[in-house]
Amino acid sequence: MGTETQNSGVQIATRDAYGETLLQLGKKRNDIVVLDADLSGSTKTAKFAKTFPERFFNLGVSEQDMIGTAAGLALTGKVPFASTFAIFETGRAWDQIRLVVCYSNTNVKLVATHGGITVGEDGASHQALEDIALMRALPNMTVIVPADAIETTSVIYTIADSIGPVYVRLGRPKVPLVMPPDYKFQIGKARVFRIGRDVNIIAAGIMVDTALKAAEILSNQGIDTGVINMSTIKPLDEESVMLAAENSRLIITAEEHSIIGGLGGAVCEFLSENHPMPVKRIGVMDVFGCSGSPGELLKIYGLTAEDIINTAKKTLNAGGKAHQ
Repeated sequence: MGTETQNSGVQIATRDAYGETLLQLGKKRNDIVVLDADLSGSTKTAKFAKTFPERFFNLGVSEQDMIGTAAGLALTGKVPFASTFAIFETGRAWDQIRLVVCYSNTNVKLVATHGGITVGEDGASHQALEDIALMRALPNMTVIVPADAIETTSVIYTIADSIGPVYVRLGRPKVPLVMPPDYKFQIGKARVFRIGRDVNIIAAGIMVDTALKAAEILSNQGIDTGVINMSTIKPLDEESVMLAAENSRLIITAEEHSIIGGLGGAVCEFLSENHPMPVKRIGVMDVFGCSGSPGELLKIYGLTAEDIINTAKKTLNAGGKAHQ
Protein backbone atom coordinates (compact mmCIF):
# COMPACT_ATOMS: atom_id res chain seq x y z
CA MET A 1 0.00 0.00 0.00
CA GLY A 2 1.16 3.56 -0.66
CA THR A 3 3.06 5.28 -3.43
CA GLU A 4 6.31 4.62 -5.20
CA THR A 5 7.99 7.21 -2.98
CA GLN A 6 6.69 6.01 0.37
CA ASN A 7 9.29 4.33 2.57
CA SER A 8 11.99 5.05 -0.03
CA GLY A 9 14.23 6.33 2.74
CA VAL A 10 14.38 9.87 1.34
CA GLN A 11 13.52 12.55 3.88
CA ILE A 12 13.29 16.29 3.20
CA ALA A 13 11.99 19.05 5.45
CA THR A 14 8.98 20.86 4.01
CA ARG A 15 10.62 24.18 4.92
CA ASP A 16 13.62 23.24 2.77
CA ALA A 17 11.31 22.56 -0.16
CA TYR A 18 9.68 25.94 0.46
CA GLY A 19 12.97 27.81 0.36
CA GLU A 20 14.05 26.17 -2.88
CA THR A 21 10.66 26.66 -4.53
CA LEU A 22 10.58 30.35 -3.59
CA LEU A 23 13.97 30.78 -5.21
CA GLN A 24 12.79 29.16 -8.44
CA LEU A 25 9.59 31.23 -8.40
CA GLY A 26 11.65 34.38 -7.97
CA LYS A 27 13.65 33.54 -11.08
CA LYS A 28 10.49 33.18 -13.13
CA ARG A 29 8.38 36.04 -11.77
CA ASN A 30 9.35 39.58 -10.85
CA ASP A 31 6.12 40.12 -8.91
CA ILE A 32 7.11 37.63 -6.19
CA VAL A 33 8.28 39.36 -3.00
CA VAL A 34 9.23 37.75 0.30
CA LEU A 35 8.96 39.02 3.86
CA ASP A 36 10.34 37.53 7.05
CA ALA A 37 10.45 38.38 10.75
CA ASP A 38 14.16 37.89 11.46
CA LEU A 39 14.02 34.11 11.00
CA SER A 40 15.00 33.73 7.34
CA GLY A 41 17.70 31.17 8.17
CA SER A 42 15.13 28.92 9.82
CA THR A 43 12.24 29.52 7.43
CA LYS A 44 14.65 29.05 4.49
CA THR A 45 13.63 32.34 2.86
CA ALA A 46 17.32 33.30 3.11
CA LYS A 47 17.89 31.62 -0.28
CA PHE A 48 15.52 34.09 -1.91
CA ALA A 49 17.02 36.99 0.05
CA LYS A 50 20.53 36.24 -1.15
CA THR A 51 19.54 36.09 -4.82
CA PHE A 52 16.90 38.84 -4.84
CA PRO A 53 17.78 41.28 -2.04
CA GLU A 54 15.71 44.05 -3.64
CA ARG A 55 12.58 41.88 -3.30
CA PHE A 56 13.21 40.64 0.23
CA PHE A 57 12.09 42.51 3.34
CA ASN A 58 13.24 41.59 6.85
CA LEU A 59 10.82 43.29 9.23
CA GLY A 60 12.70 42.14 12.32
CA VAL A 61 10.94 40.79 15.39
CA SER A 62 7.76 42.62 14.40
CA GLU A 63 5.30 40.14 12.99
CA GLN A 64 2.42 42.63 12.98
CA ASP A 65 4.43 45.00 10.80
CA MET A 66 5.30 42.14 8.48
CA ILE A 67 1.64 41.34 7.87
CA GLY A 68 0.69 44.97 7.32
CA THR A 69 3.58 45.47 4.91
CA ALA A 70 2.68 42.30 3.03
CA ALA A 71 -0.89 43.54 2.60
CA GLY A 72 0.39 46.87 1.30
CA LEU A 73 2.65 45.16 -1.21
CA ALA A 74 -0.28 43.00 -2.36
CA LEU A 75 -2.29 46.15 -3.06
CA THR A 76 0.47 47.34 -5.41
CA GLY A 77 0.18 44.17 -7.49
CA LYS A 78 2.96 42.16 -5.87
CA VAL A 79 2.49 38.59 -4.66
CA PRO A 80 3.92 38.60 -1.13
CA PHE A 81 5.01 35.50 0.76
CA ALA A 82 5.29 36.32 4.46
CA SER A 83 7.04 33.79 6.69
CA THR A 84 8.00 33.17 10.28
CA PHE A 85 7.34 30.40 12.81
CA ALA A 86 3.70 29.26 12.91
CA ILE A 87 3.27 30.25 16.55
CA PHE A 88 4.37 33.81 15.84
CA GLU A 89 2.62 34.28 12.51
CA THR A 90 -0.81 33.13 13.65
CA GLY A 91 -0.58 34.20 17.28
CA ARG A 92 1.27 37.50 17.47
CA ALA A 93 -0.20 38.86 14.23
CA TRP A 94 -3.72 37.43 14.33
CA ASP A 95 -5.43 40.82 14.53
CA GLN A 96 -3.54 42.08 11.48
CA ILE A 97 -4.24 38.88 9.56
CA ARG A 98 -7.92 39.22 10.37
CA LEU A 99 -8.25 42.86 9.30
CA VAL A 100 -5.72 43.70 6.59
CA VAL A 101 -5.47 40.25 5.02
CA CYS A 102 -8.81 38.46 5.42
CA TYR A 103 -11.32 41.28 5.93
CA SER A 104 -9.64 43.25 3.15
CA ASN A 105 -9.23 40.05 1.11
CA THR A 106 -5.70 40.92 0.06
CA ASN A 107 -3.57 38.54 -1.96
CA VAL A 108 -1.15 37.63 0.85
CA LYS A 109 0.45 34.19 1.15
CA LEU A 110 1.28 33.32 4.76
CA VAL A 111 3.73 30.41 4.80
CA ALA A 112 4.64 29.46 8.36
CA THR A 113 7.30 26.96 9.34
CA HIS A 114 7.92 25.10 12.62
CA GLY A 115 4.29 24.06 13.04
CA GLY A 116 3.16 21.38 15.46
CA ILE A 117 4.71 19.32 18.23
CA THR A 118 7.74 18.31 16.15
CA VAL A 119 9.31 21.72 16.73
CA GLY A 120 10.77 19.61 19.52
CA GLU A 121 13.10 20.88 22.21
CA ASP A 122 11.97 24.52 21.88
CA GLY A 123 8.96 23.51 23.94
CA ALA A 124 5.42 24.74 24.47
CA SER A 125 6.14 28.40 23.78
CA HIS A 126 7.17 27.57 20.20
CA GLN A 127 4.89 24.62 19.40
CA ALA A 128 1.89 25.86 17.41
CA LEU A 129 -0.97 23.47 18.14
CA GLU A 130 -3.79 25.97 17.58
CA ASP A 131 -2.72 27.71 14.36
CA ILE A 132 -4.94 25.77 11.96
CA ALA A 133 -7.98 26.54 14.11
CA LEU A 134 -7.07 30.24 14.24
CA MET A 135 -6.68 30.49 10.48
CA ARG A 136 -9.59 28.23 9.59
CA ALA A 137 -12.03 30.42 11.49
CA LEU A 138 -11.22 33.48 9.36
CA PRO A 139 -13.44 34.24 6.35
CA ASN A 140 -11.65 34.29 2.96
CA MET A 141 -8.70 32.27 4.29
CA THR A 142 -7.54 29.07 2.58
CA VAL A 143 -5.67 26.67 4.90
CA ILE A 144 -3.18 24.11 3.58
CA VAL A 145 -0.94 21.56 5.34
CA PRO A 146 1.34 19.73 2.86
CA ALA A 147 2.29 16.13 3.59
CA ASP A 148 5.85 16.24 2.28
CA ALA A 149 8.40 18.18 0.21
CA ILE A 150 6.87 17.09 -3.10
CA GLU A 151 3.47 18.43 -2.12
CA THR A 152 5.00 21.57 -0.63
CA THR A 153 6.62 22.47 -3.94
CA SER A 154 3.35 22.00 -5.81
CA VAL A 155 1.44 23.96 -3.17
CA ILE A 156 3.74 27.00 -3.42
CA TYR A 157 3.51 27.13 -7.21
CA THR A 158 -0.27 26.75 -7.00
CA ILE A 159 -0.91 29.48 -4.44
CA ALA A 160 1.38 31.88 -6.30
CA ASP A 161 -1.19 31.71 -9.12
CA SER A 162 -4.26 31.83 -6.85
CA ILE A 163 -5.95 35.03 -5.72
CA GLY A 164 -6.71 35.69 -2.05
CA PRO A 165 -5.36 34.95 1.44
CA VAL A 166 -3.68 31.59 2.03
CA TYR A 167 -2.11 30.03 5.12
CA VAL A 168 0.36 27.19 4.54
CA ARG A 169 1.71 25.30 7.54
CA LEU A 170 5.14 23.68 7.24
CA GLY A 171 7.31 21.78 9.71
CA ARG A 172 10.81 21.83 11.12
CA PRO A 173 12.22 18.28 10.79
CA LYS A 174 12.92 16.20 7.72
CA VAL A 175 9.99 13.97 6.80
CA PRO A 176 9.54 11.02 4.41
CA LEU A 177 8.30 11.51 0.86
CA VAL A 178 4.83 10.04 0.42
CA MET A 179 3.51 11.72 -2.73
CA PRO A 180 4.45 10.58 -6.25
CA PRO A 181 6.99 12.74 -8.12
CA ASP A 182 4.40 13.84 -10.72
CA TYR A 183 1.82 14.88 -8.11
CA LYS A 184 -0.06 18.12 -8.82
CA PHE A 185 -1.74 19.84 -5.89
CA GLN A 186 -5.19 21.37 -6.28
CA ILE A 187 -6.71 23.68 -3.68
CA GLY A 188 -9.66 21.96 -2.02
CA LYS A 189 -8.90 18.54 -3.52
CA ALA A 190 -7.68 15.65 -1.36
CA ARG A 191 -5.41 12.85 -2.54
CA VAL A 192 -7.22 9.54 -2.03
CA PHE A 193 -4.66 6.77 -1.69
CA ARG A 194 -7.30 4.11 -1.17
CA ILE A 195 -10.81 3.72 0.24
CA GLY A 196 -11.16 1.05 2.92
CA ARG A 197 -14.29 -0.94 3.72
CA ASP A 198 -13.68 -0.97 7.48
CA VAL A 199 -11.72 2.16 8.32
CA ASN A 200 -10.65 5.27 6.48
CA ILE A 201 -7.92 7.49 7.91
CA ILE A 202 -8.12 11.15 6.89
CA ALA A 203 -4.77 12.73 7.64
CA ALA A 204 -2.78 15.91 7.03
CA GLY A 205 0.86 16.93 7.21
CA ILE A 206 3.36 14.51 8.70
CA MET A 207 0.49 12.28 9.83
CA VAL A 208 -0.11 11.14 6.24
CA ASP A 209 3.04 8.99 6.33
CA THR A 210 2.00 7.70 9.76
CA ALA A 211 -1.48 6.90 8.48
CA LEU A 212 -0.10 4.97 5.50
CA LYS A 213 2.06 2.87 7.79
CA ALA A 214 -0.86 2.18 10.13
CA ALA A 215 -3.16 1.33 7.24
CA GLU A 216 -0.71 -1.20 5.83
CA ILE A 217 -0.46 -3.00 9.18
CA LEU A 218 -4.23 -2.94 9.74
CA SER A 219 -4.93 -4.24 6.23
CA ASN A 220 -2.42 -7.05 6.69
CA GLN A 221 -4.31 -7.98 9.86
CA GLY A 222 -7.64 -8.22 8.05
CA ILE A 223 -8.99 -4.73 8.74
CA ASP A 224 -9.56 -3.11 5.36
CA THR A 225 -8.16 0.40 5.74
CA GLY A 226 -7.93 3.39 3.43
CA VAL A 227 -6.02 6.67 3.61
CA ILE A 228 -6.82 10.17 2.39
CA ASN A 229 -4.34 13.04 2.38
CA MET A 230 -6.54 16.03 3.26
CA SER A 231 -3.89 18.68 2.69
CA THR A 232 -6.45 21.44 2.20
CA ILE A 233 -8.16 21.89 5.55
CA LYS A 234 -10.23 24.79 4.21
CA PRO A 235 -12.03 24.49 1.86
CA LEU A 236 -12.52 20.87 2.92
CA ASP A 237 -12.89 18.28 0.17
CA GLU A 238 -16.36 17.23 1.27
CA GLU A 239 -16.77 14.85 -1.67
CA SER A 240 -13.77 12.77 -0.55
CA VAL A 241 -14.93 12.79 3.08
CA MET A 242 -18.35 11.54 2.01
CA LEU A 243 -16.78 8.86 -0.20
CA ALA A 244 -14.81 7.58 2.79
CA ALA A 245 -17.81 7.77 5.11
CA GLU A 246 -20.26 5.98 2.83
CA ASN A 247 -17.88 3.08 2.23
CA SER A 248 -16.64 2.30 5.76
CA ARG A 249 -17.79 1.98 9.35
CA LEU A 250 -15.22 4.24 10.97
CA ILE A 251 -13.40 7.45 10.15
CA ILE A 252 -10.15 8.33 11.95
CA THR A 253 -8.66 11.78 11.56
CA ALA A 254 -4.94 12.27 12.20
CA GLU A 255 -3.20 15.62 12.61
CA GLU A 256 -0.24 17.19 14.39
CA HIS A 257 -2.52 19.81 15.93
CA SER A 258 -5.10 20.13 18.67
CA ILE A 259 -8.12 17.90 18.10
CA ILE A 260 -10.14 21.11 18.53
CA GLY A 261 -10.68 23.30 15.49
CA GLY A 262 -8.37 21.59 13.00
CA LEU A 263 -8.79 18.71 10.56
CA GLY A 264 -10.68 16.56 13.05
CA GLY A 265 -13.06 19.39 13.83
CA ALA A 266 -13.67 20.12 10.15
CA VAL A 267 -14.42 16.48 9.34
CA CYS A 268 -16.69 16.05 12.37
CA GLU A 269 -18.62 19.23 11.56
CA PHE A 270 -19.29 18.07 8.03
CA LEU A 271 -20.22 14.50 8.93
CA SER A 272 -22.46 15.44 11.85
CA GLU A 273 -24.65 17.42 9.47
CA ASN A 274 -24.45 15.18 6.41
CA HIS A 275 -23.59 11.58 7.35
CA PRO A 276 -23.50 10.89 11.12
CA MET A 277 -21.14 8.02 11.92
CA PRO A 278 -18.33 7.05 14.35
CA VAL A 279 -15.30 9.34 14.09
CA LYS A 280 -12.16 9.15 16.23
CA ARG A 281 -9.69 12.04 16.30
CA ILE A 282 -5.96 11.43 16.62
CA GLY A 283 -4.23 14.66 17.65
CA VAL A 284 -3.08 16.64 20.66
CA MET A 285 -5.77 16.28 23.31
CA ASP A 286 -6.41 19.89 24.35
CA VAL A 287 -3.10 20.30 26.18
CA PHE A 288 0.08 22.29 25.63
CA GLY A 289 3.28 20.75 24.36
CA CYS A 290 6.55 20.26 26.20
CA SER A 291 10.24 20.00 25.43
CA GLY A 292 11.59 16.81 23.88
CA SER A 293 12.77 15.29 20.64
CA PRO A 294 10.17 15.09 17.85
CA GLY A 295 10.02 11.29 18.07
CA GLU A 296 9.57 11.34 21.82
CA LEU A 297 6.84 13.93 21.62
CA LEU A 298 4.90 12.08 18.94
CA LYS A 299 4.81 9.08 21.26
CA ILE A 300 3.94 11.09 24.37
CA TYR A 301 1.04 12.82 22.66
CA GLY A 302 -0.33 9.73 20.91
CA LEU A 303 0.57 10.58 17.32
CA THR A 304 2.08 7.30 16.16
CA ALA A 305 1.01 4.50 13.82
CA GLU A 306 0.50 2.32 16.87
CA ASP A 307 -1.94 4.85 18.31
CA ILE A 308 -3.96 4.83 15.09
CA ILE A 309 -3.92 1.02 14.99
CA ASN A 310 -5.06 0.69 18.60
CA THR A 311 -7.81 3.26 18.10
CA ALA A 312 -9.12 1.46 15.01
CA LYS A 313 -9.12 -1.96 16.67
CA LYS A 314 -10.69 -0.75 19.91
CA THR A 315 -13.47 1.13 18.13
CA LEU A 316 -14.25 -1.65 15.67
CA ASN A 317 -14.24 -4.31 18.40
CA ALA A 318 -16.73 -2.22 20.35
CA GLY A 319 -19.04 -2.01 17.33
CA GLY A 320 -18.58 -5.38 15.68
CA LYS A 321 -16.13 -7.34 13.59
CA ALA A 322 -14.24 -6.00 10.61
CA HIS A 323 -15.58 -6.47 7.09
CA GLN A 324 -15.54 -10.07 5.91
